[in-house]
Amino acid sequence: MIPIIQIGPMALQSPGLILLVGLWLGLLLSERLAPRFRAKPNDVYNLVFVALISGVLGARVSFVVQNYEVFLLNPINIISLNPGLLDPVGGIAIGVISALVYGNRKGINWKPTLDAITPFSCVMLIAYGFSNLASGDAFGAETTLPWGINLWGAMRHPTQVYQILAGCFILGIIWPKMGSSNTIQRIPGETIIGFVALSAGAWLLLEAFRGDSKVLMNGIRTAQVFAWLMLAISLWGYGKLHQRESQENSGTL
Repeated sequence: MIPIIQIGPMALQSPGLILLVGLWLGLLLSERLAPRFRAKPNDVYNLVFVALISGVLGARVSFVVQNYEVFLLNPINIISLNPGLLDPVGGIAIGVISALVYGNRKGINWKPTLDAITPFSCVMLIAYGFSNLASGDAFGAETTLPWGINLWGAMRHPTQVYQILAGCFILGIIWPKMGSSNTIQRIPGETIIGFVALSAGAWLLLEAFRGDSKVLMNGIRTAQVFAWLMLAISLWGYGKLHQRESQENSGTL
């Protein structure tokens, strides 16, 4: 763990710094690849920017509201770069709502734009794994396997590394392979649905190795329930997308 990077008199929180670097790299990658998805780079940048700014602010506000007694004692923590002081559910909800409102007002072509955002999302998954590795968060269950890491007084599954590898694998799968027209040869919307399905599957698998997850009953974890739901919705959406494509193709014959 390297929670703090000391540069002279300045102490930087490495988890937040890693996420900022991932944000920059991911957004740069999505902008560069946007034409391959038949999306506009400016639409990708603006949509991600609106979702992230509103999502981060919303996540911090939601966390502060839920833990206001703690922040009353030390208000400076409200502007901390520590990602542990964010409420993911509140942030995602506010970010998605803000992006939907912005996209509808600007008339964004949703399917190719969301497809083009998937490289950014993969990079953020990888960055989140590195961030957790630096902070010691999202730690694994105890293990005797030779690749276990010593964390919090025990040898544990390196779940943060598993997450990094999963993000790299998903990025390799969704990477746009160019056709003869220099654009991706997939149905618009197929890439984002595939990303959600792969992410849900990885989430479902990796939760089994976590040592800090909330367990409901019979070993079933809360996060796995949400992962199953995401996987089911994405597979349903994948089927509907291909069904609609088949109907449109048959109608043009």
